[in-house]
Amino acid sequence: MAPRITTLLFDCDNTLVLSEELAFEACAELANEILASRNISDRYTGPQLLNEFVGQNFRGMMVSLKSKYNYEMEQDELEKYVSKEEDQVIAKLKAELRPCEGVDRELEKLEAHGKYHLSVVSSSALRRVQASIEKVGQDKYFKGEHVFSAATSLPKPTSKPDPAIYLHAMKVLGKTADECVAVEDSKSGATAAFRANIKTIGYTGSYEPEKEEQMRKVLTDAGCCVVMKDWTEFEGCLDKIEAGEV
Repeated sequence: MAPRITTLLFDCDNTLVLSEELAFEACAELANEILASRNISDRYTGPQLLNEFVGQNFRGMMVSLKSKYNYEMEQDELEKYVSKEEDQVIAKLKAELRPCEGVDRELEKLEAHGKYHLSVVSSSALRRVQASIEKVGQDKYFKGEHVFSAATSLPKPTSKPDPAIYLHAMKVLGKTADECVAVEDSKSGATAAFRANIKTIGYTGSYEPEKEEQMRKVLTDAGCCVVMKDWTEFEGCLDKIEAGEV
């Protein structure tokens, strides 16, 4: 018999809200500033950065860039850019952010049903996650103490695919992996949930149609037990998990 699911853990960026494209525009500006200051000629557009680093927070992205281009960055400088990025991204999100299509209806149904604890588990900075869900009116579904950030909520900041933020969220919520289901749109997010032994629903609805099939395979390979293209499929995916079919 499959264990009873009590808790749903939602990624934020491009799962609940269409934030990644907006955020990566701001990230690209700062990444290019850093590369120029090191006399490195390469430059990134938002979409290029999104394609290469989707699912990572800005801190993780900066560490990856540092490794890729083999330059040094002192901790103080990194913190300056992390803070700058947070401010610039939040300004863009407050101006233009929209929810993922169909998600609000599912959240409304879940709240009305009252069967599950709802939580957000993100790589992004807590201030950004809170600004995002507040902008689109989703904050009413998630208690403030049930919104978790790999960049902010942990003693040592990290980013998915490190499972630390999922392990931390379950500890705070008093839940075990067997009673949780996660929803993720990226390889790094799905990998983090899988490493935390959480059954995961993959979501491809935020990708361009030509990339959807590729991402379905990426998410499946990363450990998602079922993948949905549209939020209208969510209830059926959850039913399959609860019935022990996947």
